[in-house]
Amino acid sequence: MTETSDFLVIGGGIAGAGAAARLAPDASVTVLEMEDALGRHSTGRSAAIYIRNYGNWTLRALNIASEPVLETPEGISDQSLLSPRGEMLIAAEDELEAFDTYLKGAEGMEILSADEAVALFPLLRKDCIAAAAIERDARDIDVDRFLQGCARLARRHGARFVTEAPARKISRVPGSWRVETPKGTFEAPVLINAAGAWADQIAGLAAVGKVGLVPMRRSAAIVPPPEGVDVTGWPLVASASESWYVKPDAGKLMVSPADEDPVEPHDVWADDMVLAEGLHRFEQAVTMPVTRVERNWAGLRSFVADRTPVVGFAPDAEGFFWLAGQGGYGVQTAPALSRLTADLCFSRPSELAADVVLALNPARLA
Repeated sequence: MTETSDFLVIGGGIAGAGAAARLAPDASVTVLEMEDALGRHSTGRSAAIYIRNYGNWTLRALNIASEPVLETPEGISDQSLLSPRGEMLIAAEDELEAFDTYLKGAEGMEILSADEAVALFPLLRKDCIAAAAIERDARDIDVDRFLQGCARLARRHGARFVTEAPARKISRVPGSWRVETPKGTFEAPVLINAAGAWADQIAGLAAVGKVGLVPMRRSAAIVPPPEGVDVTGWPLVASASESWYVKPDAGKLMVSPADEDPVEPHDVWADDMVLAEGLHRFEQAVTMPVTRVERNWAGLRSFVADRTPVVGFAPDAEGFFWLAGQGGYGVQTAPALSRLTADLCFSRPSELAADVVLALNPARLA
């Protein structure tokens, strides 16, 4: 028996759940998730921080457009999804060019002296800091509350979430897309491809032109701080060349080598050598040795060539909608991209500037 709806969404991460929450008040929506729960991959492994100045100009516009929803998530949560953190960028002498590039066009960045940087994150080695700046308004995001809130909002409006339902076959039938899964067959006039690292594979199943999506591994480890040191109120610190970053996490330190190694889409894990090299780079910038790793993991950040998300109807397939390529920005841009998805699907004007919408259009990759 075939189940029908107005929209089929493939992918139950924050992209798919967010889109469902915006579509469901005005249409019937079914979300198909291949795992046994929502957000198993990139969403559930996010560093979970809102940084206004993170990414290229298109992403920064999406960050700004998303901030009001994260601050006041009406219908999603009864309180803000954001909490204070701050993001500090530091540069050694050989990273000054990257530091200057990041600050171009940045809003709300405050230049710091090396002494001021060490005062905010006392483990830093002062002699390694040639330049520093901070975005004090960068904030942690409660990702699980965000994801589950979007799913609840969608369900309140009648959306259905089907887990353990990987797409096995996708075909075009008169007026609709048909997706066959172990949980049954589903049809809808519009198929939204929010499959994260698997988005190009979904396009291949549907015989739709791919966008050149490249999944890249990003690893992280939890290490204990020096005994007796309270890191709770410290900011995230990142090297200007993106060779490592560190973020306080539940009284410990989450350290990442900021790796971007291309891999096939899969349930990814950290590479021991890559992690060790990244922890070594972190050690060179701080006064503490890393003597123990309590746990480690990895997630996938998926990019197309211009490192800008792909959002809009495919130019070569009627009713096939791309919501992919969010890279490492997917959680903090989800509010803006969810709203844009609904606006485009319902042929409504977008609140985003026309050049931003154009920069996201899949046709640019054809």
